[in-house]
Amino acid sequence: MFTGLVEEGGVVTRVEPRDEGARLVIGASVVLEGLAVGDSVAVNGACLTAVDVTGDGFAVDAVAETLRRTSLGGAAPGDRVNLERPMRLGDRLDGHLVQGHVDGLGTVRAARPEGGSTILEIAAPAPLLRYVVEKGSITVDGVSLTVAERLPDAFTVALIPHTMAVTTLGPRAVGRPVNLEVDVVAKYVEALAAPYAPPGGDAR
Repeated sequence: MFTGLVEEGGVVTRVEPRDEGARLVIGASVVLEGLAVGDSVAVNGACLTAVDVTGDGFAVDAVAETLRRTSLGGAAPGDRVNLERPMRLGDRLDGHLVQGHVDGLGTVRAARPEGGSTILEIAAPAPLLRYVVEKGSITVDGVSLTVAERLPDAFTVALIPHTMAVTTLGPRAVGRPVNLEVDVVAKYVEALAAPYAPPGGDAR
């Protein structure tokens, strides 16, 4: 379980194709503290397992399913990635509950300044937008954000300068696919309400 508060930006140093998946070698420093083989790390919001840890980075194996469903399928050496270690029991929950299970891909299609912040507009598929609500939480490339506005085929989020400085988001992300994880609470509510949906309808 994660919080969506990025600890550092890592850099993909090597991509090794392996049995329909790939091994990603990522340069890092902060997340290496206490990191051991078998531990989880969120890489752009995808929970992956460290399979090797060195003095200047770590490696993770991404299976074919991960490569299909996340932006990591297009990862290349030199790419920056958002990194976060799992939260520990007793830690403050400053973001929101993030599983590290990417639900799908969105696309950053616009960025505009607004006061001291930057508003990102992110197009998202309809099956995910049903869980997006104004002022609700969403994870974008591993970053816990608050939905500013829900649009017919997209949503917006506001980024403070600190978020743009320490993550891969911001104006430079326009046109790029991003990993989306909707609030898990919404999915549980839908599943629990489904048996009580009216005949011929659903609980949406």
